Amino acid sequence: MTAPDGRSWATAEGVATLTGPGTDPHGPEVEALVEYYRAATGEHPDWDEYRATMVSDRRVLLTIAVERVYGADIG
Repeated sequence: MTAPDGRSWATAEGVATLTGPGTDPHGPEVEALVEYYRAATGEHPDWDEYRATMVSDRRVLLTIAVERVYGADIG
């Protein structure tokens, strides 16, 4: 992440976890993507289509348990 002027930055470090891809539209891997979508955007107009797309596109969810954040203002 940087400031608009490019003179400051921040880095987050932690353990990354990949969930998926799922093969079952109602399996836990796709459910994790549904939960993420709901938290970020709200309700989808067609959950069956969303779930099918997550499986066919072989989508994964990356989560990071942030352990350390650091950065600098060099401006």
